[in-house]
Amino acid sequence: MIKKEMIAMLLAGGQGSRLGVLTSKVAKPAVAFGGKYRIIDFPLSNCINSGVDTVGVLTQYQPLRLNSHIGIGIPWDLDRNVGGVSVLPPYERSKGSDWYSGTANAIFQNLDYMESYNPDYVLILSGDHIYKMDYEVLLDYHKAHNADVTIAAMPVPMEEASRFGIVVTDDDKRIIDFQEKPAVPKSNLASMGIYIFSWKALKESLLALKDQPGCDFGKHIIPYCFDKGERIFAFEFNGYWKDVGTLSSYWEANMELIDIIPVFNLYEAFWRIYTKSDILPPQYIAPGSVVERCILGEGTDVYGTAINSVIGCGVTIEEGAEVVDSIIMQNSVIKKGTKLNKAIVAENVVIGENCVIGTGEFAPSTLSTKVYASDLATIGENTVIPDGVVVGRNTAIMGVTTPEDYPNGILASGDSIIKAGDVE
Repeated sequence: MIKKEMIAMLLAGGQGSRLGVLTSKVAKPAVAFGGKYRIIDFPLSNCINSGVDTVGVLTQYQPLRLNSHIGIGIPWDLDRNVGGVSVLPPYERSKGSDWYSGTANAIFQNLDYMESYNPDYVLILSGDHIYKMDYEVLLDYHKAHNADVTIAAMPVPMEEASRFGIVVTDDDKRIIDFQEKPAVPKSNLASMGIYIFSWKALKESLLALKDQPGCDFGKHIIPYCFDKGERIFAFEFNGYWKDVGTLSSYWEANMELIDIIPVFNLYEAFWRIYTKSDILPPQYIAPGSVVERCILGEGTDVYGTAINSVIGCGVTIEEGAEVVDSIIMQNSVIKKGTKLNKAIVAENVVIGENCVIGTGEFAPSTLSTKVYASDLATIGENTVIPDGVVVGRNTAIMGVTTPEDYPNGILASGDSIIKAGDVE
C-alpha cells in the first residue's frame, strides 16, 4: 500500500466574488498576479519547496483555466507516478451528486482520495493567498507539540482582528479559545486558514460533522476539535502573507512587488515560485518609450510610457499611451494616446485610442459598494472599450462595449457597464 507521511489538500474552488469582474469568468486562484504568475502558483510552489509531493487541488467554480494551468503539474515537479498533483472536482455518486458546500465538506467528499495515501498528516491550504512558507517547519512544530491540529496564525493589527478567525493561546502556544470574526477580539493572532491535522483527528471530525450544512473548518471543525479536548496549537508566522480577496488588496500586493526593495521577493533562488510558462519572445522597449519601476512580462511591447505598473506577458502599449500605477494582464492592448491611472485590466482586453481611464474623484459604486470600494477602474477580461471615452474612478466594465454605452463619451466615477453574463 502507498504510504505518504503528509499530503496537502488545496482548496481552490472559490469564486472570489469580492474581486468583481476579475472573477466573473475565472476562479480566484487562477487570477494573474505579478506579471507572469497566477495566485495558485504560490501555495503549489510552497508545497514542492517544502518537500510535499502529493497535492489534491479541489476545484469547483469556473475551473477551466485553473485545470489547464495546473495540467499534470510539470512546472512544480508534481508530475509523479505516485502522488503528484490531482485536480479534484465534485463528482456524482450512486446517491446523487453534491457540490462542495463548505471548506470542510469539500475535504470530506475526498476522503477516499486521502485514504489512498494512508497519510499520517494532512495539510489543508487555501488557493488564494500570496506568501512563502516552509510547511516542513510547520510539520516539525506539529510533531514536537504532539498536536492533533496545528493552525498557522499571524499577528494582525488589533483594529483589523474582527475580520479574521482569532486564536487565544497559553504560554505553550496551545489554543485555549477560538473566536470566528469576533466583534470584540480577545487577541490579535489571526488564523491564516492553513492547518495540519493528524489523520485520525481529521477523519474523525469530518465523519462526525458530515451532515452539517456548509461544513467549514473555521466555523465547525476547529470548534468541534476544541470541544472534544483535542491538542490544538498555534504556529506563529511572521513572514509576508496577503489575502488578495479584495480589489484594493490585490492591487496593493501587486504594487508592493515593484518597490525598490520589495517586501515580497519573487526572485529568491532558494525559494522559487514556479509557474506554467509559455515560450514567448523577450520584451521589446521601443526607442523613445519610457519604462520606470515596472514588472514587464515576456512578449510585451512598449512603445509608450509605463510607470510603476505590473504588466503581464504579451501586452502591447502603443505610442503615446501612458500606463501609471496600474495592472495590465496578459495579451491586452492599450492603444495610441490612451492614459490609464490606477486601473486593473484583465486578460485579452482592448482599450481604444485616446481614452482616459481612471480620472476624477472617487464616487460610491452603483453596482456593489461591498466589491467596488476603492478608486480603481476595473476592466474584466475580453472587454473592448471604444476610442475616445473617459472612465472615472471606482468603475467596472465587462464585455464588448460601444460608444452608445458611454453617455457623452463618459462613464462617471462609481458607475459600471456589464455586458457579458451576470456579474455581481
